[in-house]
Amino acid sequence: MRARWLLAALVVAVVLESFTAADASRVSGSATFDLATATIADVNLAIDAGALTSQQLVQLYLNRIAAYDQQGPKINSIITLNQGALTLARTLDEERKATGRRSPLHGIPIIVKDLLNTTDMPTTGGFARLKGAVPASDANVIARLRAAGAIILAKANMTDWLGRSQDGGGSSIAGPVANPYNLARRMAGSSSGTSAAMAAWFGSGGVGSETGTSIRNPTTDGSLVGLAPSEGLIGRGGAMAYTFTHERIGPMCRNTYDVAVMLDSMVGIDANDLVTAQALTQLPTVSYTTFLDKNGLRGARIGVLREMFRSGPLHAEGHALSDGAIFAMHKAGATVLDPVAVGLNLDRVRMLKVNYWEAETVLDKYLADFGPNSPFRTIRELLKKFPKDVSPSLLEYVDGRPGPDPEYQARLKGRQALRRALVALMETHDLDALVYPHKTITARGSNAQADVLNAVVRNGDRVTESDNYLSPMTGLPAILVPMGYTREGLPLAIEFLGRPFSEPMLLKLASGFEAQTAHRKPPAPVPPLPGEKFVY
Repeated sequence: MRARWLLAALVVAVVLESFTAADASRVSGSATFDLATATIADVNLAIDAGALTSQQLVQLYLNRIAAYDQQGPKINSIITLNQGALTLARTLDEERKATGRRSPLHGIPIIVKDLLNTTDMPTTGGFARLKGAVPASDANVIARLRAAGAIILAKANMTDWLGRSQDGGGSSIAGPVANPYNLARRMAGSSSGTSAAMAAWFGSGGVGSETGTSIRNPTTDGSLVGLAPSEGLIGRGGAMAYTFTHERIGPMCRNTYDVAVMLDSMVGIDANDLVTAQALTQLPTVSYTTFLDKNGLRGARIGVLREMFRSGPLHAEGHALSDGAIFAMHKAGATVLDPVAVGLNLDRVRMLKVNYWEAETVLDKYLADFGPNSPFRTIRELLKKFPKDVSPSLLEYVDGRPGPDPEYQARLKGRQALRRALVALMETHDLDALVYPHKTITARGSNAQADVLNAVVRNGDRVTESDNYLSPMTGLPAILVPMGYTREGLPLAIEFLGRPFSEPMLLKLASGFEAQTAHRKPPAPVPPLPGEKFVY
């Protein structure tokens, strides 16, 4: 009985803690809605008050996409728009009036990376040879979002999954993706379109995926909050992938609340990805939003993993922002242990990748499930039919197979050892999370600039900003929050790494940091349009 009372008290306290200024102004008779900064909670408040409908919300986002994606600054973040989005929004508005909303995502427009299967739009992975190909069934994550009432508004551009990638996280279908914070810079891949679309507020929520850094790197470039979840938390059925070992799908949004709301509908068992069975006993019995706390850093114990900081003059400004973020955690009431060390060469973590052995197996399974509309059924058939179009890496992947290969086994064991070492480090110091910058060099420009902007040389090794593989190579969850902007106005992010299935704690810490620092600001090249801000 006492445990139930304590749980109820905790939920009430969190609800009261999250009571916003917008809520207060609504009670007093007026509230301001601003599409540029609105959370999904703000959207629902406006709809509940009769000041907004889902159909109107979809139209506002379509207006922005029309103005800024292929025209004006030409962000180029979208491959396919859902032509039925307005009709679906109207239907969901009627359902909401008749029976109430299914979830906080009811009638909320979502933009998803174009490697997640959707039965009402093509799924291409950015590959020109799959243009127009519609799969037979929805991906697990898509089905879950639809069941929650979400509207899949668009499929986002991305680094070409099977073909020859374009400069700047782009595809052979749509080309490169511009960074809304600086149009001369490109958005990092591979979830480049999702990040750019969310940064330019083309939708209320976004979904990305990563084999290595493809959620976290573009999250940083877009000044977003992004979650790379614990291995097994979110099902990957119906998604293009290179591995079954370290591929992950996660939400990418403009704030921690929206990430938590998205997560509520994305987690759970996936019959086509039974790794999710290990998460069943780890799922919270309440919404992830109940863990959000503007004072979430008070009393927390944070370890600064200095082994993940790069060296050299190119990183100086990023280090200054990182140190400012760490000081802000201390100021907000966290106990900060700086430094803590795992005692391993974390520059070489990328070497634990297993794409080579698993890619063909995973991609052939994906193609087998795609249905009759795919122009090829296996990767070998793709290589035979369209040899000039495919990514050079696929030529290597067809030689590998998961199994007793000594190097493959060594990498798998290395992943397990690194995971144990990081968890042990957190347990030894009684830490809630480890923290470090995701990267300390900003979004790059053209490929010709990559060596200058993205690389340093240390001990004879080329170490790039894409080498932050700590989270995917261990299956440990990581959440990123904006930590500020460089003198050029480009964003960087701080990364919190936690124990397995510690998403509730990571959301608490991230929301506390977000509330105390409030770093995010909308990008200037995509300003508000008429009708996006109103008082009700």
